[in-house]
Amino acid sequence: MTILKHEMRQGRNTLLIWTAAIGFLLAVCIFLFPEMESEMEEVSDAFSSMGSFSQAFGMDQVSFGTLLGFYSIECGNILGLGGALFAALCAVSMLSKEEKDHTGEFLLTHPVTRRRIVTEKLLAVVFQLFLLNIIVLFLSLASVVWIGEEIPWKELLLLHLAYFLLQLEIGGICFGISAFLRRGSLGIGLGIAVILYFFNIIANISEAAEFLKYITPFGYAEGTDIVTNVSLDMHLVILGMGYGIIGILLAYWKYSRKDIL
Repeated sequence: MTILKHEMRQGRNTLLIWTAAIGFLLAVCIFLFPEMESEMEEVSDAFSSMGSFSQAFGMDQVSFGTLLGFYSIECGNILGLGGALFAALCAVSMLSKEEKDHTGEFLLTHPVTRRRIVTEKLLAVVFQLFLLNIIVLFLSLASVVWIGEEIPWKELLLLHLAYFLLQLEIGGICFGISAFLRRGSLGIGLGIAVILYFFNIIANISEAAEFLKYITPFGYAEGTDIVTNVSLDMHLVILGMGYGIIGILLAYWKYSRKDIL
C-alpha cells in the first residue's frame, strides 16, 4: 500500500483545507439558525412564492422555520456543491499527474502492476472522500447539539449519505477521465461538477428537462426531497453508482494500455 500512503500524504493539505472550509461554513449556518428562526416563517413564505426560483432550490417543499428545512437548503448546497468540487478536484488528476509531472517513468520501473497503481490511487480518492464526510458529519452533529436542537438522526444521516454517494459518483467519473488525460486538467473536473449541479437546477425548473435527473447525481441528493420523503430515490442512486463504476472500469482499461513511457 505504498502508493496509497504516498497519495494520502500528498493530498493531506488539500483534504484539510476543503474539510475545514466546508465544515466551517456548515457550522456557521447552523449557529445562525437560532438567531434567524423567529424571522424564518416570513422568509419561508416569501421564498415559497417565488415561482421558478423556489422550485430550483426546493424552497417550495420545506419550511425555513425548521432546522431540517434550513439545513437541507443552506447546508445542503454547501456540502453538495463543495463536496462535488472536492471529489472532482481529487479524482481528475489522480492518474494524469504521473504524466504531467513526469513521474510515471519512475513509478513504472518499480515491481508494481498498472492494475495495482490504479487500485491504490482509487482507494486514495475513496479514503479522502470518506474522511471529509466523517469529519463534516461530526462537526454538523456537534453544531446542532451546541445550539440546543434535537438531532433529527434519520434525515440528517440520509442527507449526508446522499452527498457521500454523490461524491463517489463524481469521483468515479473524473477518475475515469483522468486515465485519458496526459497533462491533467483541474478545469475539466471542476467544470463537470458545476455543470451537473446546474443540470439539477434546470431539471427542477422545467418539466421538459426532468430527464436531466437521470444524468446528474444532484438528482438523488436533493436535500428537500430527502427531508420530505425521508428516503433516497434508489432508482437514481443505482443509476448514479453505475455511472461511477463505468468511469472506474474505463480507468482500469485505459491505464493498462496507455503509453506512458
